[in-house]
Amino acid sequence: MATNAILSEEEAMKPTSTRSLEQIKGRRWQAVVDRDASLDGAFVFGVSSTGIFCRPSCPAKRPRRENVSFFDHALQAEQAGYRACLRCRPKAVDGNPQSALVRAMCRYIEQHIEDRLTLSLLAKEFRRSSFHLQRTFKSVLGVSPKAYIDACRLRQVKQNLQAGHSVTTALYAAGYGSSSRLYERTAAHLGMTPEKYRRGAVAAVVRYTIASSPLGRMLIGATDKGICAIQFADSDQQLQQGLIREFPFAVRRRDDAAMAEWRVNLTRLIEGRETNPSLPLDIRATAFQRRVWECLQKIPRGETRSYSAVAKKIGMPKATRAVARACATNPVAVAIPCHRVVRQDGELGGYRWGIERKEQLLALERQP
Repeated sequence: MATNAILSEEEAMKPTSTRSLEQIKGRRWQAVVDRDASLDGAFVFGVSSTGIFCRPSCPAKRPRRENVSFFDHALQAEQAGYRACLRCRPKAVDGNPQSALVRAMCRYIEQHIEDRLTLSLLAKEFRRSSFHLQRTFKSVLGVSPKAYIDACRLRQVKQNLQAGHSVTTALYAAGYGSSSRLYERTAAHLGMTPEKYRRGAVAAVVRYTIASSPLGRMLIGATDKGICAIQFADSDQQLQQGLIREFPFAVRRRDDAAMAEWRVNLTRLIEGRETNPSLPLDIRATAFQRRVWECLQKIPRGETRSYSAVAKKIGMPKATRAVARACATNPVAVAIPCHRVVRQDGELGGYRWGIERKEQLLALERQP
């Protein structure tokens, strides 16, 4: 296809076009093949094999077609879990006005994180109504401005603690006060107290047990606040190595007796003899992951949902790939039932602990 043919149909490639989705994808792919700079800003493309998104004219080696997904703008690609290409810098030419507004809000929040940021303050700064800002921000990024502010503050706290600053200094510099409530909230998101995080998590203790289950060997790990890991493997050695990867700085201590009740409850849950066991969780997650995982916990036993259905349920219909990534990074198998999410065509899709275990779990849940 000639480049001028693509130029004359640029509007057909935008999301408001009446052309079919397949036609749009075909023309966008041709633009990538032609490295058509005239369409920079009209869309970006993500490459699943690298986790990077680019503008159409990116000079890097062309990816395989089956590894490419298209997005209307850069924030949509980031929302799906991709990182901006450092070579073509696609965010510099993103032409979507809504994403440009949200991007400007994000930069403002990051630069003023130590201030008392509120929705009304942002509305005044950007000369929009609070309602409009809230709706636009959430539609583009998938989380509210408040959730984004909280995430930025937590990131700032981590950076300050890693730099060796005191807990009080780190909290104040990130816009927190020193009240016990804020301290506890920060500790909950970190998965440990800020002081332990500052010391590289050396003092944190993760107790664990390994036992047989209907799905093979099973590891349950827990902090003093609740279960932080549920893993399956073929051998105890694989499970222990997996726990080390998840908690490289923690003191890992096997404690079969203390974990016995949770082991029994989890086994009963897998077998279907108990549907709502007491399993307190202590897991860290991004705002997006939490929304996905909370949605998964509402899927009834014995039923499944597609990745796209989950994306629609959380109000982000284009975030199917990001939903799949959230399922793949679920640290507590079964307790958060990511095995109940399948492909649109009914095929099982992937599963972190092996597709056979996913199939077995679903079969167990469908038994009367």
